[in-house]
Amino acid sequence: MTGAESGRSRARGGSRHSGSPADPLKPGLAARVAATRLLAAVTESQASLDGLLDPVGGNPAFTGLGDQDRLLVRAILLSALRHLQLIDAYIDQMVDNPLPDGAKALRQVLRVGAAQILFLDVPDRAAVDLAVTQANADPRNRRFAGLVNALLRRMGREKESRLPVLMAEIAAFPSWFESRIHASYPGDAAAILSILSEPPAIDLTVKSDAQGWAERLGGVVLSTGSVRIARPEGPVSGLPGYNEGAWWVQDTAASLPAQMFSRLEGLEIVDLCAAPGGKTAQLALAGARVTACDQSANRLERLRGNLTRLGLDVATQLSRAQDLIAPEGFDGVLLDAPCSSTGTVRRHPDIPYTKSHDDIVRLARVQRDLLDHAAGLVRPGGELVFSNCSLDPMEGEEMVAGFLADHPAWRIKPVDASRWPGLESAVTAAGEIRTHPAMLAHDDLRLAGLDGFYAVLLTRP
Repeated sequence: MTGAESGRSRARGGSRHSGSPADPLKPGLAARVAATRLLAAVTESQASLDGLLDPVGGNPAFTGLGDQDRLLVRAILLSALRHLQLIDAYIDQMVDNPLPDGAKALRQVLRVGAAQILFLDVPDRAAVDLAVTQANADPRNRRFAGLVNALLRRMGREKESRLPVLMAEIAAFPSWFESRIHASYPGDAAAILSILSEPPAIDLTVKSDAQGWAERLGGVVLSTGSVRIARPEGPVSGLPGYNEGAWWVQDTAASLPAQMFSRLEGLEIVDLCAAPGGKTAQLALAGARVTACDQSANRLERLRGNLTRLGLDVATQLSRAQDLIAPEGFDGVLLDAPCSSTGTVRRHPDIPYTKSHDDIVRLARVQRDLLDHAAGLVRPGGELVFSNCSLDPMEGEEMVAGFLADHPAWRIKPVDASRWPGLESAVTAAGEIRTHPAMLAHDDLRLAGLDGFYAVLLTRP
């Protein structure tokens, strides 16, 4: 039996003080308990962080909290997942004996405490005290309360000297994820992996007067027409213009696919897999007669709510994309296909821990089936835009190359690289769009980068 299993494991150089008895009413404790449970759900059960944090259908440990505690839980989880490899390495360096595989609950408490001490503006003393209280409240962890106290206190004392060394030595992401980035972007892998650990900016697609909204919100106008702002302290819904429906949140890379159609005004366009509706809104704002299709009733209801706020009129249809039948076809089809979402790791740092290489292979097959069906919905002379937010060529360039080989009547219609100054490198030799997070460099990391996206405009006679 190891020291950790017997309760005798000690943090190197630490004390064995076990902390005060658990107090379920202690301020902040419920938020830390929720963060620990949700972090376990992500890292042990591969649950989606978005689903867990959904304000309506999310985990009860989260939805039962007040607004401020929800913000804290979200901040803890995002920081813990962005730096999970480093946090684990730090914890492992500070114990005499490795934590046993069975001590999963203990590791989650330590991860949550470490995320606050190392990366959040939470007083070290509060983070340690609440972690010890939490350990005392859990029969699985009670005998380790002294270890929790000693390890986290020492982490707080030594973080200024030890953290930079660890950040230089420890890989930021799981090996499967890093190997795919290196294989796909040999010249840019280091820059991509570096920025993926940084919180992203917020991009807004505005209905009109981008410069005016940029000035009002303290942001900048990007070449794509998006307004970029640094992350606000409060919820986005509290910003000017939200209630009036003047804009919606949409990463600038995600705004590109809807801009790729040659013409939209007056045309019949179907947006497959449409929710939450950012691209649908772009199409409608450009004058298209849009049908938005999604297989999830909940997501479709959310789309309708977003479009109502924006004052845009769109037909909606509850259907799987592959089941949609339209004998007359459409002038244009937008297929933003389900994917591994590896291009959105800055916003969704759970992805390297909830997805795998096998998921990429499986999802590429799903996308190919969807693309085959979408092609049959396009009228002769019409256009088809395929896109997704994966960084992996298996879900983009390689999958589309296979489609074109099997459908010789279809071809790529190259996009004009000059349309988006500063993003010329995002246009491939074949005329596709391939963005990655290290593009749109900026001295202020809060304003740098964009999501990884693949998009292509396909046509047939």
